[in-house]
Amino acid sequence: MYSTNPYFRNVYPYAYSPNGIQPYNFTYTDYRQQPISGQATWTEGGQLTQCGIPWSDNLYMTAAVGENSPYQCGQTIQITYPATGRSILVEVVDQVPGFPDNRLNVHRRVFETLGANPQQGVIDIQMTPVSNLEQQQWGRYLLEIVQTAYSGYNVNEYSFVGKTEESPSRVRETYEYVLHSSQETITVRASVLYNPNNNRIISFDVNEV
Repeated sequence: MYSTNPYFRNVYPYAYSPNGIQPYNFTYTDYRQQPISGQATWTEGGQLTQCGIPWSDNLYMTAAVGENSPYQCGQTIQITYPATGRSILVEVVDQVPGFPDNRLNVHRRVFETLGANPQQGVIDIQMTPVSNLEQQQWGRYLLEIVQTAYSGYNVNEYSFVGKTEESPSRVRETYEYVLHSSQETITVRASVLYNPNNNRIISFDVNEV
C-alpha cells in the first residue's frame, strides 16, 4: 500500500537503502523473558551517546541503561507502565556510569507516551527484553515505518510471520504489529520485498488486518 508513497521516503529515508547491514537468516521462536520490575526517569537526551546512536532514533522512543546493565546498545526493550497499562518498545542508545541495572533513563517523549507526568520524575515500570528475532534488520525497519504511519498508537507487540524467496534477487518478509490507542487496538501486517544480493529494499506494504 505504501511502497511508492513519497511521504514515507521523506519521513523514513533510510528504509530504501539500509547501508552497512548484512543479509541474515534466522528461525522464529515465540519467546519472551519474564518482565523485570524497575524504575524509569526521563531526559531530553543529548548530542552524544556512549552507543553512538542519537536520542532521536526510533522516533525518540529511546533509553539509556547502566554500564553494567544486561541490555546492550541497539537492543529493544518493552516498557510497561502499570499505572496506565500502556506499553511501548524503546531502543537502547546510551549508557550511564553507576546507573542501577533495573533503571532506565528514557527520553521525555517515552515518559509522556506511557502516560506519566514528567513532574513525577521517577515511575515504576516493568521491563521485558524482546527476543533476538525482534533485533533483526527488517522487523526493526518496518517497526519504525508502522510507528510513523500510526503516530497516535503505541506498538505493544510484533512478531515474524514468514519469509518467502520469490527469486534469487527477491525475498519477502512479513511481520505483524499490535497497536494500541486510547480508543482501540488494531493489528497491522507489514511486508518488505528486498534484494538479498545487495540488501536493498524493492518495496514494502502496510495494511490493517
